[in-house]
Amino acid sequence: MKPERHQRICGDIVATTTEKTYTKRLVTLQQKSWKTMLDVQRPYRWNLRRLGPGRTLDIGCGIGRCLVALPAGSVGIDHNPHSIDIINSTGLIGFLPNDFRNSSYYILGGYDTLLLCHVLEHMSLDEGTHLIKEYAPLLKLGGLAILICPQEKGFTTDDSHVTFLNDEALRLMLTTAGYAVEKSYSFPLPRVFGRIFTYNEFVAVGRKTLPS
Repeated sequence: MKPERHQRICGDIVATTTEKTYTKRLVTLQQKSWKTMLDVQRPYRWNLRRLGPGRTLDIGCGIGRCLVALPAGSVGIDHNPHSIDIINSTGLIGFLPNDFRNSSYYILGGYDTLLLCHVLEHMSLDEGTHLIKEYAPLLKLGGLAILICPQEKGFTTDDSHVTFLNDEALRLMLTTAGYAVEKSYSFPLPRVFGRIFTYNEFVAVGRKTLPS
């Protein structure tokens, strides 16, 4: 895809999700008292850990909701500098994309898993596939790519969402990017709840079977 086309399609989305107000929104949502009291993220942390991600590159990490559940040495990447500031202030490791490429953490074959959680719905199918391919050289052979996207109700909660990606679309992205699909499922509730439960997710897992 030509860069100018990418800017035409995604320019407004990038401008929105890189702003301080977007980071503030993420913080506000995560720190709601009822969410903290009930520890609503516990099942999602459990789901991520049971996949055995190992050292992970968390692409589009936001303010680190998944990064806190990942093993030591995992790294977050996000294009929002305000979100990265929050991550680094908590002792986690986060970079802007260009800073990451120039860091000692940019290691070819240095990661067990690529994680894209609630990221791909912010772009087109082709752009998302390109993003997965872009970071593939940093994933070791036999490593995992974990894709997580909202279902119908969750998709409507953020104006910066661009493309609704269902189970079939995530499987297609993995195979197009050169991964063998190992599993895909609905979490935490069965697929039928996706239209009414905001936090129901599609999860797809692929394994890198060919060198980058």
